[in-house]
Amino acid sequence: MALRTTIEEYAYAAMRIVTAFLFIFHGLQKLFGLFDGRAAELMSLRGAAGIIEVTGGALVLAGLLTRVAAFICSGEMAFAYFIAHSPRGLWPIQNGGELAVFYCFVFLFISARGAGPLSLDRLVRGVRT
Repeated sequence: MALRTTIEEYAYAAMRIVTAFLFIFHGLQKLFGLFDGRAAELMSLRGAAGIIEVTGGALVLAGLLTRVAAFICSGEMAFAYFIAHSPRGLWPIQNGGELAVFYCFVFLFISARGAGPLSLDRLVRGVRT
């Protein structure tokens, strides 16, 4: 039982880290036009989204202020879905919003679950997550 718990905790940490790492790239596209992206003005909705994606993604990746950062990232993805995708069709597969929905619910889960092992929250504050 202890081995299963350990494997499960580290698999969760890997999911948190990889999800956040991939999320950061979306912000880098918006902020700097990297990776075939298009840079947005900082004082625009896309600019704000880029800031949230880079900073929130970095915090979740590091496991620092994880619950708050993940909740904000989840909200940003919900907002992005309803602003950018839902006007183009009812279903995410039709309107190109499946990635926004996926990120929204993964970050919501991370927000509820906390950082887990391999996190600065646990290291710095001794927070048991």
